[in-house]
Amino acid sequence: MGVVLLVRHAQASFGRADYDVLSPRGERQAAILASRLTGLGVDRVIHGGMRRQEHTAGICLDLLGDVPLTVDAAWGEYDHEMILAAAAPTEEEQAAIEERMAAATDLQRAFQEVFELAVSRWTAGEHDDDYTEPYQAFRTRVRDGLAALVDDGASGTTVVVTSGGAISAVVADHLGLDADGWRAMNRVLVNTSITKLVAGRSGVTLLTVNDHAHLEAEDPDLLTYR
Repeated sequence: MGVVLLVRHAQASFGRADYDVLSPRGERQAAILASRLTGLGVDRVIHGGMRRQEHTAGICLDLLGDVPLTVDAAWGEYDHEMILAAAAPTEEEQAAIEERMAAATDLQRAFQEVFELAVSRWTAGEHDDDYTEPYQAFRTRVRDGLAALVDDGASGTTVVVTSGGAISAVVADHLGLDADGWRAMNRVLVNTSITKLVAGRSGVTLLTVNDHAHLEAEDPDLLTYR
């Protein structure tokens, strides 16, 4: 029997020119995650192709030691810039969003409102030609990534450092959630949370979702969702 631990990357740098790097808080989250993983007997680590995923995995490997590492693009996140651009394709629409964001007193909340509308359009499936990776194609990519991981027959414990959307896709498949359920799950996944699955003769079973006790035990202020 194999154990798969899906780990959401540590906090990235929201609001900065380069989002795809860990914030100082994210680096601390990753270090605490690494300490948690050392007690779980990790046999291999996989991460997607994004730098925030790579950096999180790297901090863990610094403590885990000589553990095999694989990069698998199947575990990359959906392209949020593509989704935002498709939802406001004209210069006027983009300018209106930028003006709204500039006037916001709470930048994160304003962005979340805009982003939720854009993601709802993406998941609806009515405008798939507007996206280089439609929602269902994203779901299939993640589903195939998990199937390939399980089909290789490896036993022991595999850590997959990925992102909230990908983890939510796996959870949605196992719990039978629709697109609304996927979006709801995606909103509440904590950075460096652990979602556990076991793979055996009877298939893949989801055991736990969004476990972040390692952060709560250290400092509840470390809980972040973006």
